[in-house]
Amino acid sequence: MDSPEYDVIVVGGGNAGLCAALSAREHAARVAVLERSPEEERGGNSAFTAGTMRAVYSGLEDIRQLVPDLSEAEIAETDFSSYTADQFFDDMARITGYRTNPDLCEVLVTRSNEALHWLRRQGVRFIPVYGAQSFKVGAKRKFWGGVTVGAVGGGIGLVDSLHAAAARAGIAVFYEAEARRLLQSDRVVRGVEADVAGKTTTLRAGAVVLASGGFQANAEWRTRYLGPGWDLAKVRGTRFNTGGGIRMALEVGAQSYGNWSGCHATEWDMHAPDYGDRTVGDRFQKHSYQFSVMVNNEGRRFVDEGADFRNYTYAKYGRIILSQPGQVAWQIFDSKVAHLLREEYHIKGATKLKAATLEELVARMEGVDGRQALQTICEYNAAVKKQIPFDPNVLDGRGTDGLAVPKSNWANTIEDGPFEAYGVTCGITFTFGGVKINPEAQVLDMADRPIRGLYAAGEMAAGVFYFNYPGSSGLTCGTVFGRIAGRNAAALAKAN
Repeated sequence: MDSPEYDVIVVGGGNAGLCAALSAREHAARVAVLERSPEEERGGNSAFTAGTMRAVYSGLEDIRQLVPDLSEAEIAETDFSSYTADQFFDDMARITGYRTNPDLCEVLVTRSNEALHWLRRQGVRFIPVYGAQSFKVGAKRKFWGGVTVGAVGGGIGLVDSLHAAAARAGIAVFYEAEARRLLQSDRVVRGVEADVAGKTTTLRAGAVVLASGGFQANAEWRTRYLGPGWDLAKVRGTRFNTGGGIRMALEVGAQSYGNWSGCHATEWDMHAPDYGDRTVGDRFQKHSYQFSVMVNNEGRRFVDEGADFRNYTYAKYGRIILSQPGQVAWQIFDSKVAHLLREEYHIKGATKLKAATLEELVARMEGVDGRQALQTICEYNAAVKKQIPFDPNVLDGRGTDGLAVPKSNWANTIEDGPFEAYGVTCGITFTFGGVKINPEAQVLDMADRPIRGLYAAGEMAAGVFYFNYPGSSGLTCGTVFGRIAGRNAAALAKAN
């Protein structure tokens, strides 16, 4: 392979990278994507998501523009609600402990709606995510939590649609292409050196966009930056996100930024493989925990399962489970809520126990102090505020009284068999530390000056998420800043 010239080179072939490439192609002729994985594993972490996207929307008419084939029956029986910019801002501020970079957050929120409509123009189709984000109470199904639509086919459907758009646009995609070093002269990034199918290759360009993910698949970096025990976490997504893009940017003077000791980590099946399985996708997750009682190996509750909607707690509870004895926990449900369990609870191979009695159930929970678990459940049952109605669509206030670890909402007694228990551990999704960018997606140096010719988007563009994460905002963030990075990279290349 010779050393071709491109206007823009994008490192990374997930959602953020492909959005950057497509945006660049709208303004420049020669665009290339370097995808580290082989073609059959393309798409980075995006391929392992549910494809759902958080965005500002005004109500039914906005949803109909994104999902034009909604049936009249679906419209009649569904309350699609709305999600305002103020709500999105408030969620971002509250969930990140008010640390989110205000300038980057404003870009994310205010451009979230147009990002989804832009994706539709690229050929991405959306559907309402009924099963994951709504419950039917009475005659109406109501959406909650600010997430209403997702890509048809989930994460793989999103990636495949974007790759199809890239092919139509004439964007060159190189697989098994690992970028190793940024080419820089006179403080300007002018291309990359990469290993392409085993051959060291120099690719020169007018600008480079880095969108190669965080360092969650790098056990050594996880332990170095997240802390002891993180080498034991399972990786929810791709094995290729090891921090290479972050390293290359730092080597040319980029400013490290964001929550380097923080990450998105969820409740994940305790017997899932060490890395994500594309045939299963995100279904190793176990995200109906808000209706459970969750105990550790000591048989004790350790977290408020109903502190908030799942969207606002699931990305931080994985860290808490990692700190429990054996890095595991069990979610326990009784028959009253079995119909509310999400689809992922029914997959083949889930770590699931079912029993007619609680005594039989806890006896089969390997490694758990069964006697203490029964006492914990007994004390919990006695503390439930049974006089408050249960409603899964709202923060119903049906909590507990007098427990050291309260349950704030959706507290139902665990007393009606048959009973089910699901074993979970920590699954890390992506890391929150990376490099600093400005609202134009330019990578900044230690003096907050743009490094000319270098842009970033996606997981490695830090400063948006701290400590926790409002569900489904990651893909939106990748799309928003990918579009900006691609457009500005193309403009710079044309100006040179």
